[in-house]
Amino acid sequence: MSFFGFPPSVLLGVGGAAFAATIGLYILKLRRRPVAVPFSPIWQRVLKDKDASQLYSRLKNLLSLLLQLALLTLLVLALGDPRPTALAKKGETTVVLVDTSASMQAADVLPSRLAQAKAKVHELASGLGGSDRMLVAKMDASTVPVTTMTGEAAELNDGVDRLVATDTRVDLRRALAFSADVLHGAENPQIVVVSDGALDTDGAGKDLGNVPVRFIPIGKRGRNVAITGFSVRRYPLDASRYEVMLEVTNTDAAPENIELTLLGDGNVVDVSRLSLKPKERLPRFYTDLGGASQKLEARIRLADGTKDDLGADDRAYALMPERRRARVQVVTHGNTYLDAALLLDEYLDVATVAPAAYDSAGAFDLTIFDGVAPQAPEHGGALYLNPPESGSPVKLGRVLSDFGFDSWDKHSPLLRFMAVDNIQISHGHALIPDKDDHVVGASEQGPIVVAGRRDGHPYVVTGFDPRDSDLVLRVAWPLFVLNVIHSFVEEDATYLSAFRTGEVWQIPAPSDDAVVWIKDPAGARHEVAVKEGRATFFGEHAGFYELEGSGKAAATLFAANLVDPDESQITPMKDLQIGGEHAAPVAGFHIGIRRDVWVYLVAVVLLLSVLEWLGYHRRITV
Repeated sequence: MSFFGFPPSVLLGVGGAAFAATIGLYILKLRRRPVAVPFSPIWQRVLKDKDASQLYSRLKNLLSLLLQLALLTLLVLALGDPRPTALAKKGETTVVLVDTSASMQAADVLPSRLAQAKAKVHELASGLGGSDRMLVAKMDASTVPVTTMTGEAAELNDGVDRLVATDTRVDLRRALAFSADVLHGAENPQIVVVSDGALDTDGAGKDLGNVPVRFIPIGKRGRNVAITGFSVRRYPLDASRYEVMLEVTNTDAAPENIELTLLGDGNVVDVSRLSLKPKERLPRFYTDLGGASQKLEARIRLADGTKDDLGADDRAYALMPERRRARVQVVTHGNTYLDAALLLDEYLDVATVAPAAYDSAGAFDLTIFDGVAPQAPEHGGALYLNPPESGSPVKLGRVLSDFGFDSWDKHSPLLRFMAVDNIQISHGHALIPDKDDHVVGASEQGPIVVAGRRDGHPYVVTGFDPRDSDLVLRVAWPLFVLNVIHSFVEEDATYLSAFRTGEVWQIPAPSDDAVVWIKDPAGARHEVAVKEGRATFFGEHAGFYELEGSGKAAATLFAANLVDPDESQITPMKDLQIGGEHAAPVAGFHIGIRRDVWVYLVAVVLLLSVLEWLGYHRRITV
């Protein structure tokens, strides 16, 4: 037996002093106060009876003394915190990683998998010995400790009670790297993973060394149907219309019939019933939809009215950006093809002026120069169609004839949705870009479409007149014009403000504000700093969010989704492999059994105190 509290020398001193004081109190005799009575013979018989029972009284006093000494002995031992020597040498340092990802919201075990996991960790905390230390951390897309490294069960239980599941996937590699840092140099380290096993173990545990990983499996079954893909885009030539692509997945080994509902701005757009084979991933397309200006939502449910085990992936959200009207100025002597292309977008305010009436100070988002190149506009960007040498932001090179697009930037937003490989151009010029310019398209003889910036203003230059080609006879022509406009007004026709949960979001915010407030789907408001026009926020929940600045402008909406096929695979795993090694069951201490001996000593003290109290009042020990 070893003492981990006060040393034996101190305990002997304290115990000796307490014993001496207690015995001294029992030895002391009461001083009797003399009282005069009128006739003493009547007390003689009482005194004779007292002498007869004196031995019995002494025995009762001795029993009371022994009880008091036993109580003192137990209390002194408790101060010493005694433990079996063999057990005391095996104190463990444990990091418990509790899975709080979306799959832990599954209700195959009531009330949820996370609730079962928390109960398991409570049992671990109650089984800690006095030399054991434990840290509890939540494990999802991030790893955050909820307790310090401590042996106090109360602190551990309080941290465990604060754990809440998020709508994110789990990053096991990050969690194990965190654990390795915490356990560096610790005595008898170990890691306990409490999870349903829906974990990506590739590359996990490389830096653990000899630290063993234990596994406590959670969950019972895995019936689940999920939305694993959801995206929306506007049609480039009719931004009031849009199309939706989503994917539903049956993760179970049994077929399922589901009901799929699509809503736009809270109104039902479509309801359909689908049959899913076991483990089937089924894409679903909705084309030429209208009537929704902002919010889109997809919902699924089982057709028989029952619920699957995980509801977090039964809904997906999307938000189309609110379109603002773009102001476009056209400087031209007349171009029917250009006018027709601009008529296709109802969100354009177009002003056409002759070159002689052009004013560079106009507040336009885009100025289109058709065959002319007067002074560059003071505001917005510029599109130069076949500019003259004088005034062009890009120098003109050699004259070209009978050429086309032999190479082009397939990732450029200016050429989105366009097929330019078979465009034929009769004549034009090669362009000579500066070093910071970007060549969007080129023939074998040189660049013919160049984009860049001059004095902070964006521009696009074509080295040919579209009317000298078959471009104006193709659908690529209005697409090119509208792509240029959308790029200059910073509005992407395919952009959908839908972030993925479990990632750091860079949200456009008013650049004049130092901080903004983000209201999450649960209604909680978060103060977020703004840097370079972006608010950085780590999102953990799916749904619609609001960003509020300090000005009077309306709140900006954006959406977030889980849509993670791996996280929706909720069939629980009974075994966990890290680096090719099987994680062993929890070992090293007894779950649910307190190994601090002093706790039991105090419990015995309390029991003996109750017995002594009962004996006193029943006149047994006095």
